[in-house]
Amino acid sequence: MDRDLLRQSLTYHGESLFRKLKCEQTENPDFQAVVSDLCKATYERDEEQGSSLVEQFIARKADILFCPAWKTATVQEEEHEEDEAAEPCAIMPPLELFMEVPYEERRAMLYRDLERGDIVVGRINNIREYGFFLTLLCMAGGLKRDIEDLELSALCHIREIPSSGSHDDPLSYYQTGDFIRAGVKDIDRYQEKITVSLLQASGSPTLKHIKLGVITREELPIHYSRSVHVASDSSETYQCILSSCHGYHNPSVVDYLLEKVGVSDTHPPSMMRGLQSKLFHEEDFASAIRRKQSASWALKCVRAGVDHFKHGRHVEAMNEYNKALDIDTNNVEALVARGALYANKGSIIKAITDFELALESCPDHRNAKKYLCQTLVERGKQLEGQEKLVTAEGLYRRALSLDDCNLEAQEALHKITDTIQVSGPQHARGVGENMFLRKVLFVNVMYKNITGL
Repeated sequence: MDRDLLRQSLTYHGESLFRKLKCEQTENPDFQAVVSDLCKATYERDEEQGSSLVEQFIARKADILFCPAWKTATVQEEEHEEDEAAEPCAIMPPLELFMEVPYEERRAMLYRDLERGDIVVGRINNIREYGFFLTLLCMAGGLKRDIEDLELSALCHIREIPSSGSHDDPLSYYQTGDFIRAGVKDIDRYQEKITVSLLQASGSPTLKHIKLGVITREELPIHYSRSVHVASDSSETYQCILSSCHGYHNPSVVDYLLEKVGVSDTHPPSMMRGLQSKLFHEEDFASAIRRKQSASWALKCVRAGVDHFKHGRHVEAMNEYNKALDIDTNNVEALVARGALYANKGSIIKAITDFELALESCPDHRNAKKYLCQTLVERGKQLEGQEKLVTAEGLYRRALSLDDCNLEAQEALHKITDTIQVSGPQHARGVGENMFLRKVLFVNVMYKNITGL
């Protein structure tokens, strides 16, 4: 369990949460390993101020809430946007700017949440021989808050100011009114004193790319500049500012934010143990469930189409089969049913195409094999009538490869083989006899097969 996060939660919620944790997590070895350190935590609020329901929830779910695995695997550096056009997501003024949060409460929250290594921006208001004082304007790394109205001061001691090559006195480089970006060196929450540093090492490792020192007005954080704009115009709502942000219109903003907070789009975390991502199988995710739903919906359309066909409504049947294939392109039952209807209407080539597509998705589909075999034989007889004997022979052989017991295909192949071997045009002229009778017989067979789906 994350020791620091646990201690932070205890500091905020108080000793009553600690008692509940010891009851709920008594058999959790990870909690027992850190419990001795948690006993030393200091509490900021009285027991009466806490919410027992919230504390009970935290205590029961502590093994999930404080699991280190939930942390982002690789610590990502926080971008320091200096150009609005480069912002990958909307950079908004702090939410409290749009709310009526009391002055004292905001001030207390800042001292509570401010950490060493955070980056602040301020304006020099006084220079002394031992350093200079800043009036803090906003946060520029870690937290993002605008604090100019809280009237907070911070001291930057002379030993925390790097010397410049052209100045013997480090302070001679700075003037009253300069904007300064600095790292938080120390915080005295009881005396409400903050010290800052301009040494690059004073910043958090995740913020080491942010340059400390004097900055121009144009380098002030974007969220602060937008806050100044909102403060000067009361008609600017949160929605207006959000819609006008360049990053809000980034088409990849959701993917960016998910990656930034370390949440996987395919393996999301959950507070419900039964929904923990490690317990999910691939078929439980939305894409697989959607495929199942589409297949089920398409099958309903196929059944409706078969019912239309049985009552002689062939146009309606074809519409239902096409609808099923729009929903699920590779639905085998829809392909077989539509192929049978094509064959019944005499569109033999279209029927063969549908049956072949069905067998590509399901090579062992019994009806697809059966109907394709019958349709290939019928197409072969059509080609015999056109004196394309070699092509017809190939279709008969292909039909027998699907069903080697098909008597009609065996007989047709035997006859056409004899015809090809015997030379002379007199045999070729007799090949087309009784074609009309055979076609009528084929249509009757296909009708019986379809109505039996």
